[in-house]
Amino acid sequence: MSDAETRLHFRIGYLGDAFHGSQIQPDVRTVQGELIHAFQKLGWISKKEEGHNLVLSSRTDAGVNVRLNGGTVRLATSLWNSITPRKFVRAVDDLLPDEIAFLDVREVDFDWNPRMAVHRTYRYRLEGIEFWKDPGEVIFEWLKLFEGTYDARNFARLEPGKNPIRTILSCTPWIVDGRTVGFEIVGEAFLWNQVRRTAMALHLLSLGEISPEDVRNAIDNPEIEVDFGVAPPEWLILWGVEWEDSPIPEANESNCRFSPAPIPSREAERTMRKRWRQGARMEMKTLLHLEWMHLGQLPIAHHNPN
Repeated sequence: MSDAETRLHFRIGYLGDAFHGSQIQPDVRTVQGELIHAFQKLGWISKKEEGHNLVLSSRTDAGVNVRLNGGTVRLATSLWNSITPRKFVRAVDDLLPDEIAFLDVREVDFDWNPRMAVHRTYRYRLEGIEFWKDPGEVIFEWLKLFEGTYDARNFARLEPGKNPIRTILSCTPWIVDGRTVGFEIVGEAFLWNQVRRTAMALHLLSLGEISPEDVRNAIDNPEIEVDFGVAPPEWLILWGVEWEDSPIPEANESNCRFSPAPIPSREAERTMRKRWRQGARMEMKTLLHLEWMHLGQLPIAHHNPN
């Protein structure tokens, strides 16, 4: 019996509030754990193996939503040659919970590294944060503060031995129906909590609790510890991960229909804001499901075994 293996790259999306993060952990539900369970149930990964070879590209915390992440897995070459990618995706997706969308799969070289992405794109819906105030045009200037290459330790939960230098390629408003709902940030790689801490700094700027100079000082003087706090995870979306041979697909902007938050007034009391946020969370999930519908359109193709 042949021991030959093939390395596959797959792409997925998922709803963050259904899992305790993406990385496998004992005794809790995670995205990686659900994927491994599905592959084991299909008999494609042995249950007897002490470890596993299924790796995800980007780690996400509990509550963080994902439009498009990726990973790799090694399977028997004989299996890969006996099934089309279309049937492969269907088989895995049928065994996954509804909160995970298994979108596509392709063969890659054994030295292809899912973590070595060209860049990653995140979107954060700032208006979901309690007491957010749209600052108007000045937000363009605030977002520019975060672009460039710098030591980002004041905007991250820095892990021991981790290089704090990060490059932010762009940081721009996320605009829906002419309204700025949040921001989009693109970087080569991000530190733990970096986007959520960036979001919290923007929130404090909108409230007037900090100034642009405070943000500049936190970036220019990383040795002086500053903590602006961490924004809630449920308004964050890992929008996509791009590799040289696998770009991030364009969004279908018509899928995004976000209701504006109630304007602060005596009538817009706390319970009204709470109900709006509940509806806004559902809008985020609807956006993702509709995006996955388009991203998961698979061509009818057949293998050409060597």
